[in-house]
Amino acid sequence: MGKRRRVLVILGVIVLVLSGAAVLSRPDPPVGFWRSAQALETFREDYEAAWADMPVPDVELDVRTDYGVVRLYRFEGEGDGRTPLVLLPGRASASPVWADNLPSLLEVGDVYTVDLLGEPGMSVQERPLQDDRDQALWLHQTLEGLPEERFHLVGLSIGGWSATNLAVREPSRIASVTLVDPVFVFDDLPLEAIVRSVPASLPWLPRSWRDGFNSWTAGGAPVEGVPVADMIESGMQGYSLRLPPPARIGEERLGEIDLPVLAIIAGRSVMHDPATAVEVAERALPQGTVKVYPDASHAVNGEYPDRVAQDIDAFLD
Repeated sequence: MGKRRRVLVILGVIVLVLSGAAVLSRPDPPVGFWRSAQALETFREDYEAAWADMPVPDVELDVRTDYGVVRLYRFEGEGDGRTPLVLLPGRASASPVWADNLPSLLEVGDVYTVDLLGEPGMSVQERPLQDDRDQALWLHQTLEGLPEERFHLVGLSIGGWSATNLAVREPSRIASVTLVDPVFVFDDLPLEAIVRSVPASLPWLPRSWRDGFNSWTAGGAPVEGVPVADMIESGMQGYSLRLPPPARIGEERLGEIDLPVLAIIAGRSVMHDPATAVEVAERALPQGTVKVYPDASHAVNGEYPDRVAQDIDAFLD
């Protein structure tokens, strides 16, 4: 198993706490921005380098929403007209984080990847996102801008929270939801993760601090010299997020989701208590299917890309 595959999900959760604190201190938060022209240029170079591991997209789309322009890439798969997948990455990452997943997911059907609005990537935020409702609205408007009527959402880490947040607020375009070791959905962020994240969240500190945290979330896998890790690092260092802190989605709201939901829980995840996550998912989701990968870290999508695709395929069938 290559080290790039092991750390594919370097999520950048380390900016959750500080980005939330920044927003809470501002009554009218500004939009996210690049700290300098050089920071943007460095990120673009790393983004393009990480794309070398991706299939060539069939279509590149920019969808305008009330909050900015959202970048998506469409890949034609082998699903024989099946409702397409929409992949939502983790925090401080972008479409190239799915490089190892796309070959097997394209056997499931057509795939869209999204660069989350307000995160480092090719999407451009133009208006503040004030709360969870705004976070759901930009994603809903993005789906409305696509030609298909409905979509299977697949959310990784904070992308899983984004998918769930939309499902509880505006599910009209959603056919199903797959949550890949989501944060703030079935359990809170553990204290150890919060404590470890704070020093690594400061962009002026050495990269080794961030690399150390990212390796910890990925079960100790090395991150040096990994293209997607370089992309995430340059995004974390060069981009200033202005996003509201995600609110934990309570069990009552989860119980209102009238959609099939597949929850993939990593047994060695450090971003929640896996046992608690499984218990809550099994108890709260009316149409839930829960899969536990006992030996997986929070980087589960990169550690088991084929198994994830197989479970999604079986779930959709």
